[in-house]
Amino acid sequence: MNPLESQLNYAFGDYLPPLGQVHEVAPGVKWLRMGLPFALDHINLWLLEDEQDGRGGWTIVDCGIASDATRAAWEQIFEQALEGKPVLRVMVTHCHPDHVGLADWLCARWNAPLWMTTGEYGFARMMSAALPGVDGTASLPHFQRHGMVDADMLEQLRSRKSYYSTLVPAVPACYRRMQDGQRIRVGRHAWQVITGFGHAPEHAALYCDDLRLLISGDMVLPRISTNVSVFAVEPEANPVQLYLDSLQKFVPLPADTLVLPSHGKPFRGLQVRIVQLTEHHRERLAEVVAACSEPQSATDIVPVMFRRKLDAHQLTFALGEALAHLHKLWFDGVLDRSVGEDGIIRFRTRPLSSPA
Repeated sequence: MNPLESQLNYAFGDYLPPLGQVHEVAPGVKWLRMGLPFALDHINLWLLEDEQDGRGGWTIVDCGIASDATRAAWEQIFEQALEGKPVLRVMVTHCHPDHVGLADWLCARWNAPLWMTTGEYGFARMMSAALPGVDGTASLPHFQRHGMVDADMLEQLRSRKSYYSTLVPAVPACYRRMQDGQRIRVGRHAWQVITGFGHAPEHAALYCDDLRLLISGDMVLPRISTNVSVFAVEPEANPVQLYLDSLQKFVPLPADTLVLPSHGKPFRGLQVRIVQLTEHHRERLAEVVAACSEPQSATDIVPVMFRRKLDAHQLTFALGEALAHLHKLWFDGVLDRSVGEDGIIRFRTRPLSSPA
């Protein structure tokens, strides 16, 4: 076991629910998993026992990607795990395909409303419609400005222009807004919305004090650090700083909180994990500073931060994350930024005598 993992307490040991089945983690809270066609091969989803207008039912939290396999797994859940009660609403933590992909299908299937934050809903609608600026073609000049010149890789990236809309073919035409600090009654329990930034535009985690449960989405994961990237649609973003600031919002939660992450196993040790994630980014930032004694593009930094071979899918996130760390150091006044005659943006450690 990774030494960092050993500092966490996994409430159910190595147990993972088989795909298409559920496991109760607390009264009225069920854990299920859906497969993904990525290196990160699963997503955890949640069923919350609910009641609205005198009707008993369920709230779904996150949806899985739009695929025949995921639809079939959901049909199995509907048949075996809902106890004959309907789905009353669908909540989505954020706009990434594994979380929102089947929202439109689920909402239509059960005539249930979609609940999201405005930032996440808006981005999901834009990306599903492949609007200019957020479609795959917008990424190519962005990557080229940051040093991606490999023709084969650029062609692979070009062919991925419909990647999001394939996994999220539609998003419901209307929604209910979730906001930071909002308390949402789900059955017998209140869940507080905790928004976070850096990984997604307005990510919503859900905390229930009655049950000491945190549905953390992708903000706090037990084994990996969630991706924080600079994308073409917001080329001057500082997502590492946003993410580190957002982590602090979870520190005041009780030490015995059971964290229900989107990937990996439920665990206790939230504050320990926040320290680990903060230290992880400090280490990556130190590596980037050391590498920038000479001018470096984001593409140059990718192998500094990611020491394994990456496919086109992984490279998009790796380059975005490398740029995110460069941007934090640039905003902090540690690095200078310049544009070369070749049009590529590079960063270099600022001389100690230079004013901030």
